Amino acid sequence: MSWLTEFVRPRIRTLFTRREVPDNLWHQCPACQQMIFHRDLAANLKVCTHCGHHMRGDVAERFAWTFDEGSFTRIELPKVTADPLRFRDSKRYTDRLKEAREKTHLDDAIAVAHGTIDGNRAVVAVMAFEFIAGSMGAAVGDGLVAAARLAVLQEAPLVVFTASGGARMQEGAISLMQMPRSVIATQMVKDAGLPFLVVLTDPTTGGVTASFAMLGDVQIAEPGALIGFAGARVIEQTVRETLPEGFQRAEYLLAHGIIDMVVKRTELKATLARLISLLRVKHLSAAA
Repeated sequence: MSWLTEFVRPRIRTLFTRREVPDNLWHQCPACQQMIFHRDLAANLKVCTHCGHHMRGDVAERFAWTFDEGSFTRIELPKVTADPLRFRDSKRYTDRLKEAREKTHLDDAIAVAHGTIDGNRAVVAVMAFEFIAGSMGAAVGDGLVAAARLAVLQEAPLVVFTASGGARMQEGAISLMQMPRSVIATQMVKDAGLPFLVVLTDPTTGGVTASFAMLGDVQIAEPGALIGFAGARVIEQTVRETLPEGFQRAEYLLAHGIIDMVVKRTELKATLARLISLLRVKHLSAAA
């Protein structure tokens, strides 16, 4: 065969062959609509480099952003009855669970790990909004109890990242029972004299807000996070008044004394470490 077929033709084909370009190199900010290169977005912890909008993070990202690199270990959480009420709406609850588990690679809407935050030991529980909107069922209640017990066992502070649409309707009254259970879990940590910190992320609503999410020793929120119990439209229809601008957003709650701090995600790890150090000193002084 000639050099034309062996060398020239393959080179021409290479030049004119269309390359496959990944479709996830650029992300559009949902707030300002600007395009952000994926590496810049990752380096800035999924905070828009143009307007500062905080995009939602998943469980794996939350752990990576919070713990020291390579320092944390996830724990296995208790298994619960998959479908206690044999609930079905447009599809079976068991099918919804199966789809959510395949999509997220999580067992339910919470994950727990222990490790260090800037050298400070801590137990961290993260709610997964990507799993059926972070709704709180029996598995979430068991996860919070397990996290509290681990914190007491290790004499470490408990940090919880909340993100939820509220109670899980497919579990009915069993879901509502997790509200007092979660409160008891937080009390276990406090009775042991250990810090309990809550980081409210977008969105934190419903039964989660009405229970453990508002019981932290320090209440922290990410900028712009939606935090409330009932939806704004429901409240407006009930009180028959126009709600103020920014109602139920983190900054509004801070201005009205509902939460203690609004912290940018890029500063959150350092803030948690500082609070843990301060509160641990108080705990050790009280124990002495």
